[in-house]
Amino acid sequence: MEKTIVTTGKTIDLAIESALAQLGLDRDSVSVTVLQKEKAGFLGFGAQPAKVQVTYEAPDPVPEAPKVALSAASRSKPKPAAPVKKPEAPKAPEAPKAEPVKEEPAKAPETPKAEKPRQDKPRPPKQEKKPETPKEPKSLKEPKTPKGKAEPKVYAPAAPGSTEEKIEVFLKGLLEHMDSQAVPHCWCVEGNTYKVDLVGDDLGYLIGRRGDTLDAIQHLANYTINRDVEGHIRINVDAECYREKREDSLRRYARKKAQQVLKARRRTTLEPMNAYERHVIHAALQDMENITTHSTGVEPNRRVVIEYVR
Repeated sequence: MEKTIVTTGKTIDLAIESALAQLGLDRDSVSVTVLQKEKAGFLGFGAQPAKVQVTYEAPDPVPEAPKVALSAASRSKPKPAAPVKKPEAPKAPEAPKAEPVKEEPAKAPETPKAEKPRQDKPRPPKQEKKPETPKEPKSLKEPKTPKGKAEPKVYAPAAPGSTEEKIEVFLKGLLEHMDSQAVPHCWCVEGNTYKVDLVGDDLGYLIGRRGDTLDAIQHLANYTINRDVEGHIRINVDAECYREKREDSLRRYARKKAQQVLKARRRTTLEPMNAYERHVIHAALQDMENITTHSTGVEPNRRVVIEYVR
């Protein structure tokens, strides 16, 4: 069954985080409806906090088993007492009867049988055991790679003076200014599209919250490299396959919210997303029946709205 909770905060995101902290749920498990946007006011007067309504799924209560009520007649009538058996007097032991002694006839003495001489059969000679041939040593098995761990990718070095080398040199200098030891590897996907993988340890802070830092690195790379290259090229920067994982998470999130909209037959507004993430949501739901999507608001608070249509 669905339940709702209304919370407030200085901003919409703070109000949502307050509701998630109270419920102990994550963002993908609830549906958010903005009831009131925050207002700054003038000189501290007239300020209003943001107010949101959070809808979540609560488990249905388990009905208790009905108690069987005793009828008045069964309560009033006492149960009959079990009959008490009287102790029986012990019987006197009977005297044993004397059995008549039977006389057995005398048996005639048995004549001894003549024993036949045993004829020992000659035993066949034992066969000598053949010497065992030494077994060949088992070949050493190759060590198996543990499941769940992908083998490290092998990157080809960039050709001197190529666009791939220019992208790697720029990103390496940018990462050094960010005190990062990550190494960029670039290759051409097709046409004027290039992909870059950041390889190293502790890449979480290079990805940032919901990929904000990774998007900023990608934007700087596209802006800088396109100034010195003829035509327009597109650079996609990724780390630890974050882009692919984020797309799968957004598709699952969009389908879950669309099912809630179909069930409740009312629209829902998602949290603010960038243009790329909004495109993933629209593409995931474009072929779903009785569902339509559109974007509302202005950057950076532009959101996707999922609506029910007949």
